[in-house]
Amino acid sequence: MQGSVFIIEDVKELADLVCLYLRNEGLVVQTVETAEEALVCLEKYDPDLIILDLNLPGMDGFEFLSTYRKKRGTPVMIVSARNSDEDLISGFSSGADEFVTKPFSPKVLAARVRALLQRIKDSKETNNIFSFGPFTIDYDGCVLKKNGKRIPLSGREYEVLSYLTEHKGVPASPEQIYNDVWENRYGDLTTVAVYIQRLRKKIEVDPTRPQYIETVYGLGYRFYGGEEALAQ
Repeated sequence: MQGSVFIIEDVKELADLVCLYLRNEGLVVQTVETAEEALVCLEKYDPDLIILDLNLPGMDGFEFLSTYRKKRGTPVMIVSARNSDEDLISGFSSGADEFVTKPFSPKVLAARVRALLQRIKDSKETNNIFSFGPFTIDYDGCVLKKNGKRIPLSGREYEVLSYLTEHKGVPASPEQIYNDVWENRYGDLTTVAVYIQRLRKKIEVDPTRPQYIETVYGLGYRFYGGEEALAQ
């Protein structure tokens, strides 16, 4: 598989091991040991995926992710020994797309990286644009814009928004969204609510009174809007 991965990991032995497995998959891999170094490198380098440790010297992973998300929406996979519910929720709230706990099998990690990159590739193969209000979603480029200005989205944020807009008008339960977007029938369904909240903050005038992503009580979430809906 073609693609590029940027690893932020301060344990060199672990970073080297992950590099070995990912390069065997045909991926281009670059590593750094600190978040500060990563932010400098990522000013000029735009990888397909970032693998991020949380316990870093200096700026930690959460700080890095919050800072980086203000600039770009590159998919981020957190790989960390921190595995409490609070850590997972904080990771997703900060913009992570996946969360893998240590210790892990490098072979399994490589498979998860491959699957995530494939989903990203598949999502770029659509060829239409969806408009709602001042927003446009370029499904081909995986880009959300407001009045022509790009709105940064994480890879997972884009996938959730894309899923809702492609099923506009139809309520989807958290279980259904988690199964179809995360491709996992078993997991923490509160993750879906976290991403809905994050999307509302980016596209709604008043996130507490959403115009586009509605809560349908007892059924889940429904996207309302777009050219077809406005024409009705």
